Amino acid sequence: MSRATFLTCILLALTGSLALTQQAASAPAQLSAAEIVDKNIAARGGLQKWRGVQTLSWSGKMDAGGNNQPTLKVPGMPPPPPPSKEPAAQVQLPFVFEMKRGRKSRLEIEFKGETAVQVYDGTHGWKLRPFLNRHEVEPYTADELKLARNQADLDGHLVDYAARGTKVELAGVEKVEGKDAYKLKLTLKDKQVLHEWIDAQSFLEVKVEGAPRKLDGKPHAVSIFLRDYKAVNGLMIPHLLETNVQGVQRTEKIQIEKVVVNPRLDESRFAKPT
Repeated sequence: MSRATFLTCILLALTGSLALTQQAASAPAQLSAAEIVDKNIAARGGLQKWRGVQTLSWSGKMDAGGNNQPTLKVPGMPPPPPPSKEPAAQVQLPFVFEMKRGRKSRLEIEFKGETAVQVYDGTHGWKLRPFLNRHEVEPYTADELKLARNQADLDGHLVDYAARGTKVELAGVEKVEGKDAYKLKLTLKDKQVLHEWIDAQSFLEVKVEGAPRKLDGKPHAVSIFLRDYKAVNGLMIPHLLETNVQGVQRTEKIQIEKVVVNPRLDESRFAKPT
């Protein structure tokens, strides 16, 4: 779900008048939060197309950092794989992530010849973690359940946001990777507050706020950057996600290699693993 990062060269030889002209030309339009959301949904493929999506399947590779790096959780996407036993190692592990309306999800990660499984049926969650020598199915912890229940459905937080009880406000314009982006404040039905950044030119999401990570006893802000958007069945889907934790040098990347829209996913895929 992401777009390749552009390296921007700033020419110091630009004249003042030219710089001012370019700044004025690229200034973001003054839009309301509702107008920004409408443009975002249109840019992503349109409201009716997203309403027609019942299932999604993602496959690709995700980074596994060394054991001196914290693991990261990405809203709406699979959590990162277990850390490598090599402190300085950075490997990529194959994964398949399936989603079905009702916030149902199934994640499979291949690790050293074994498959880790994580399943959420919309109410309950289970995990199987052979990479930790835990070969019995375990239920989600209370914190994991809370995180899963607060995730957006497969079409994100902005589609039909009002019907879901979400309030969206414009919180200003900020630079994201050198480009203007509208910062939206989302207050969910349960009063949880999130932020998303919408590119002022493409109107695609370029950054979302992740759940803070507790490191060394202190919460650290988490940002997820979305890049390399590609059209899949008329929907614009990012194919690269990069998660950054404040104060942590190494980032974690999820590279999406294939997306399938409306694959046939039986309900048993989201049941407790056996």
